[in-house]
Amino acid sequence: MRMFVSGTWVDRDEKIEVRDPQDGALIDTVPSASLEDIDLLLASAEDGRRIARQMPAHQRMDILNDAAARIDAAHEEFARTIALEGIKTIREARKEVSRAVTTLKISAEEARRLTGETIRFDQVAASERRLGYFTREPVGIIAAITPYNDPLNLVAHKVGPAIAAGNAVVVKPDSRTPLSALMLARALQEAGVPSGVVQVITGQGREVGNALVRDPRVRMVSFTGGAAVGAEIMRHVGIKRVALELGSNCPVIVMPDADLDLAVTANVSGAYWAAGQNCLHVQRLFVHEKIFDEFSSRFVQGARSYTVGPKLNEETDMGPLINERHAENVERLVAEAVAAGARLLTGGERSGNFFSPTVLENLPASCSLAREEIYGPVTVLYRFSSLDDAIAQANNVDYGLQAAIFTRDLEIAHRAIAGLDVGGVMVNDSTDYRIDAMPFGGVKGSGLGREGVRSAVLEMTEPKVVCFNLTGGI
Repeated sequence: MRMFVSGTWVDRDEKIEVRDPQDGALIDTVPSASLEDIDLLLASAEDGRRIARQMPAHQRMDILNDAAARIDAAHEEFARTIALEGIKTIREARKEVSRAVTTLKISAEEARRLTGETIRFDQVAASERRLGYFTREPVGIIAAITPYNDPLNLVAHKVGPAIAAGNAVVVKPDSRTPLSALMLARALQEAGVPSGVVQVITGQGREVGNALVRDPRVRMVSFTGGAAVGAEIMRHVGIKRVALELGSNCPVIVMPDADLDLAVTANVSGAYWAAGQNCLHVQRLFVHEKIFDEFSSRFVQGARSYTVGPKLNEETDMGPLINERHAENVERLVAEAVAAGARLLTGGERSGNFFSPTVLENLPASCSLAREEIYGPVTVLYRFSSLDDAIAQANNVDYGLQAAIFTRDLEIAHRAIAGLDVGGVMVNDSTDYRIDAMPFGGVKGSGLGREGVRSAVLEMTEPKVVCFNLTGGI
């Protein structure tokens, strides 16, 4: 495929191969952009931001709704592309397509709702003759840098709100999974998005991504990915808006009064969706000592029931990790934990890029798995005796995206909600629960700002205050 620059599809001699992580098969190639392409693209984005700013709300809405309808009409083509270039099974990929359609539709609705407020200037003495309000104005050009695990919907989460808010947006998708983003760009082009308002550039992150981040014409950087890259962005970004979603090491607390059927089912799904390559992955499960043995037995049984295999097979529950280097790293972290004294309850086996659903217990606090995000199908079980202790352990990492608690007791639920240092608490759902309309983001090392369509629209706009001094009287 070609990349989408200045309203046209362009190619370059140097190529990036897009390979199926399942078996290394070549799917397609995309251009490897140069620094000269960045200048071309941002010059077009300068024109695009002026056009986008003047687009009326109904035009923004029409474009987003039309693009959503086009994606929905090609649902299976999008799903197959997500599955082939990435790590999701076909059933997981279909759900991502449905979510992307919803994300664009919600974005269209937020274009309708983007308003300001009146201001009571007469709350201050001698301002009785002043009237005013504020509006919300687009920030300008937004650089959107997206990861491989949700190659369509996480692009939609940046592009949809950017269009709704009247911005121009430049997307730099992960070089391993660029095809879904390019297909989204085509749907937007066919829906009538003006030239320069949306562009997708393909290239290596360190060269293309760093150039975008540093360029003063870019007024906001929206990044989803790893903490190390997020920290590097902060070193280069300069004075501009930044939204960072940097992952987590999500904790779940299971109380003795929990519905065990629900807790086991929800957390097995949360642990092994997309082979654990998910910022909301259930990595740490704190289970009360009264129910630990029963929960552990049932959770391990659930992990063993997963079918790991070819992504396009309708019966497959879990596919591969993104590449062999990542699979080897997961294998190394599990081996390190076992060598340090952790007990392997199931899994721990790698075959190429595939890694079996894995459950550990008795993990020493010194192990990387206890502190860092593994981004793989590995979950650790811990015993606890008091809720305060479980909350303290849950908070004892430099992440804070989402946490969860399973209980029937409202008082206990509210104690956990108040005590957990995270951006979201799910009660009787795993940490992997999310809808695309809710504010989404974390605290501590999990990032800055909030996604979720309405929250992203607000992040992508600036308030502008207007005040009239009515010299002729009211």
